[in-house]
Amino acid sequence: MADKSSARSKGTNIDKNGDDDIALQIRDKDKKKSRDSSLVLESKDELTDLPSEAKRNSSSRFKVHRVSIAEPCEDDEENNVARERENSLQHYRHSIDSNSERYPDSPHGTFSFSPTDTYRTHSYDTSNLKTFGGNTTEAIPHLDHYRNLLSTTAALKTRPTLQELHEGKLSTDEEQKNKLAAPLLPEEERTANDVNVASGGTPQAATKFGWIKGVLVRCLLNIWGVMLFLRLSWVVGQAGIALATVVVLLSAVVTTITTLSMSAICTNGEVKGGGAYYLISRSLGPEFGGAIGIVFSIANAVAIAMYVVGFAETVRDLLKANNALLIDEINDIRVIGVITITLLLGIAIIGMEWEARAQLILLGILLISMSVFLIGTFFPPTLDNFSKGYTSYSAETFRENFLPDFKGEEFFSVFSIFFPAATGILAGANISGDLKDAQSAIPKGTLLAILLSSAIYILSAWILGACIIREASGAILYTALNTTLDAVTQTANLTTVDNGQKEAYVTMQTIRNCTLGEDGICKYGLLNDFQVMERIAAFGPLVTAGIFSATLSSALASLVSAPKVFQAVCKDKIFPGIHVLAKGHGKGDNPRRLYILAYLIGVAFICIGELNAIAPIISNFFLMSYALINYSCFDASLANSPGWRPAFRWYSMWISLVGAILCIAVMFIIKWWTALLTFAVIAALYIYVHHRKPDVNWGSSTQAHVYKSALQSTLKLIAVEDHIKNFRPQVLLLSGLPSSRPALVDFVSSFTRNCSLMICCNVIVDPNADSLKVLKTSEEYNWLHRRKVKCFYTPIISPDFRVGVQSFMQTCGVGKLRPNTLIIGFKNRWKNGDPEEVEDYFNVIHDAFDMQFGVGILRVKEGFQCDPNFVDPPRKDSHKVTVEEEQSKQRYDDDDDDEVGANTPERRPSIFDSNPVLNTEEVATPDVIHESIVKPDSFSEESLKMMNRFNEKQKKGTIDVWWLFDDGGLTLLIPYLISLENNWSKNKLRVFTAGTKKGELDREQRQLATLLSKFRIECKDMTVIPDVGKLPRPGKIKEFEQLLEGWILDEEKGETKEKYPWKTSRDQLKLLKDKTNRHIRLRELMFEHSSDANLIVMTLPMPRKGTCSSGLYMAWIDTLTRDLPPILLLRGNQRSVLTFYS
Repeated sequence: MADKSSARSKGTNIDKNGDDDIALQIRDKDKKKSRDSSLVLESKDELTDLPSEAKRNSSSRFKVHRVSIAEPCEDDEENNVARERENSLQHYRHSIDSNSERYPDSPHGTFSFSPTDTYRTHSYDTSNLKTFGGNTTEAIPHLDHYRNLLSTTAALKTRPTLQELHEGKLSTDEEQKNKLAAPLLPEEERTANDVNVASGGTPQAATKFGWIKGVLVRCLLNIWGVMLFLRLSWVVGQAGIALATVVVLLSAVVTTITTLSMSAICTNGEVKGGGAYYLISRSLGPEFGGAIGIVFSIANAVAIAMYVVGFAETVRDLLKANNALLIDEINDIRVIGVITITLLLGIAIIGMEWEARAQLILLGILLISMSVFLIGTFFPPTLDNFSKGYTSYSAETFRENFLPDFKGEEFFSVFSIFFPAATGILAGANISGDLKDAQSAIPKGTLLAILLSSAIYILSAWILGACIIREASGAILYTALNTTLDAVTQTANLTTVDNGQKEAYVTMQTIRNCTLGEDGICKYGLLNDFQVMERIAAFGPLVTAGIFSATLSSALASLVSAPKVFQAVCKDKIFPGIHVLAKGHGKGDNPRRLYILAYLIGVAFICIGELNAIAPIISNFFLMSYALINYSCFDASLANSPGWRPAFRWYSMWISLVGAILCIAVMFIIKWWTALLTFAVIAALYIYVHHRKPDVNWGSSTQAHVYKSALQSTLKLIAVEDHIKNFRPQVLLLSGLPSSRPALVDFVSSFTRNCSLMICCNVIVDPNADSLKVLKTSEEYNWLHRRKVKCFYTPIISPDFRVGVQSFMQTCGVGKLRPNTLIIGFKNRWKNGDPEEVEDYFNVIHDAFDMQFGVGILRVKEGFQCDPNFVDPPRKDSHKVTVEEEQSKQRYDDDDDDEVGANTPERRPSIFDSNPVLNTEEVATPDVIHESIVKPDSFSEESLKMMNRFNEKQKKGTIDVWWLFDDGGLTLLIPYLISLENNWSKNKLRVFTAGTKKGELDREQRQLATLLSKFRIECKDMTVIPDVGKLPRPGKIKEFEQLLEGWILDEEKGETKEKYPWKTSRDQLKLLKDKTNRHIRLRELMFEHSSDANLIVMTLPMPRKGTCSSGLYMAWIDTLTRDLPPILLLRGNQRSVLTFYS
């Protein structure tokens, strides 16, 4: 019982009794023994079977059909629940009330554990031991764990870290905890309301729209524009009823495919504000998104002017007809347009709710005007209307108008005139941030809008084709009373009679006779009269009101869309300096500054007045948006990313691709030169954003393609047979932490950059190392990225250095992308260091040769290592170390060699500790600025130069290659690759080789020149050294003997090879005397010939197994490299890497 009581104190009880706000009602209490009962949530107003989130998404393919809980048996309930029932209910009510008050719109506002259940401790108190998740640190699945809110919102749940679950203790890794608590919502996407919630305030109830008011109404108002009233009759007159229907259906196909693609994208996760820009940028990345965001915003802003000018022209015509012009025709348009757009701006700034009300009113007027037109078609024609081509419903008229009769036009030119009427499908998506449920509203509202609008367009086209002929003169003839009709037709010019008595006659012959019309032409009919719908309507002024409604609603929608889309672009900071415009105001986060900007753009184009040339460009901007939306859907499907899981399933990647192609084709159909201009603008913006490389990570399909293409290429590479011509030095660099040895990393990068694989490896020899800390790679990758080093970084914890390197050599890489060359730094403190570490160092070289690796050892006078203990994480805005900054911000170790495991009380442990191979002398530094506690005089300019020596342009000089033995050509290939690097472009190759016979030096030199020529390797000079076999000077031999002191077995003291394997016996020294003398002699020759070189590359001596000890080998290497310019000792694996065959 004590244990049970303890368990009860750890969490929240989900009681089965109801409370005031939310109750968990379990069906009939007498059915307790059944193991399953439904969970029903009861609010104050109504009972609901599903949470609000599930209900809202019920239209998707992911439906929650039933929510149930397992009911405890009667005995368990009596033992575990009844005793603590009252307390647990009280605790539970407190939890629910807390969340409901803070997040009334969130799903867990209706059903949630209390915030303290998982916050920090991640423990769940429960008074029911049968409650799943009780008495455990595990976190049950919860919406908060995936919610895009600020981490400072204290009421949000966070799941426990892996360390807390695995090790059973609280995580001490602050970075890991911060990562788990980090906001999934980027700072640039947070609204003022988000920040208010994060600071503990109550979220403001922003105006949110459903699918009807937010999407359907807006789309209908944009699609039913002035085209319906003023241009549809002309389309029918040119294309006929049949092809006019095809024009409408073809437009509907393009927009429907785009809507299906858009629906798939917007149901693949929550959609924020920004409409088309948000969908494209999060799918294709910032390059396409930023480009389309700018042009789409500008297109919407200019469209405001287009619609307002259309309204102003109609008002001007009314004033002109009534002799009431204000100034003149052009200036009246400007005055009326500016006044109109100012009023629309006021409506928009007041708030989205007022704008939505205005849209509903305008939609009502538009529907009334269409109804008046439809009713009017059933009235018999008046004499005046009949003379102007209106016949009412007539089979003969329908037959004549069914087929096309193009006059100066063709099908695609007619299509290009009509299609802009269908470009309003993004009106709802553009305010995606103001929708209650964008995932459901956008597909439902947009598809229904296309269906309804297309049906009305087709119905109107058929009505017009059945009621009005193509051309009509409008002439009314007058004859004397009782004059026969035949006489009238024979005397067509008779319009008056002498007795003054006359009768009006209109026949089909007079209607079709254009010579009877004003100015001898037909001014009426489908082809010539744009006001036919107003003429035949039951009440013409209402059609004029419909035209006003169509223009004003489209203008208002564009005035709202342009700032909303541009606000999203500004928040993402893709373009510099524009984020200040994104500031939102009020509960709806209205971008007032951008409203003013859109207003000013609109006013500017209204004042220009001539928009006919701009209209096709705007249409092409819209079409480019549609094309990219379709391509986004196709690309996301093609990438086959696990994150692509749209809830909307009625789409096809191939249909989306066809839709993208159709949109581009329509762009060129409308006007080819505007299509090219659109492509040029998009390409310019794309290149700019791509070059600027904004720091964003949106999980775009472009990122998915990078992985997919890399995976596919790696798999394909497996089937590619190796060939000498395709050999690349793929380097395994034992660098330790790259940022602690930048010179070493820079040097290797100079011949691997853009051409071959480079892996920086860090062996951490520390059995007590915290794997969460030492195995992190993000900081080092950031440093490598800023340094522009293209490589991989891999750390490993190992019981000893050799085992770690063996692991790297055996497992690093995948497929054919595996290292074939090992590069290490020279161990400067080998003589006075730990002999066992020297032995490990030496054995690593043996292991590399055993595994068919090439081996390189690099040494510079100053060494590579900088002290990591006082180096903080790098600052983002720096690339190269400067003297003034570094003197005040960096400290380096004074020791020549910073050994692994040498942590002392004076020196705190560091995650920078790494393998002993590369813990060499001081100086080399990361090319970033670090915070530190160093005195300004602890650094010199010369030291800084040494740290960046291989990251700078090298002075004019030579790269001397001492190609002593044929190792397959690696000793020659790598210096050649280095000479191609931009930093080494002023350095020419000089090749040295050893002569074999004195009398054949010329022949050997010619042979070397021929070989280099066949290899196509250009070199400045070729030298054959004739006296490599000459004995070195006695003084140099004495220096070598001093160097080897302490590394020779003292048999008198009982030292044996088994006990001291790193030492050399006297017998070994005698056996290898010639090799020793040769190395000492080579040192003399290098001082003679290459002491002024910028780099020396020499064949690495081969350590023979069982005959050469580590101490002797290190003495050889030290002798060859000490006090010389930077020198790389290199040895291939005896396989050819050069060929002279094509």
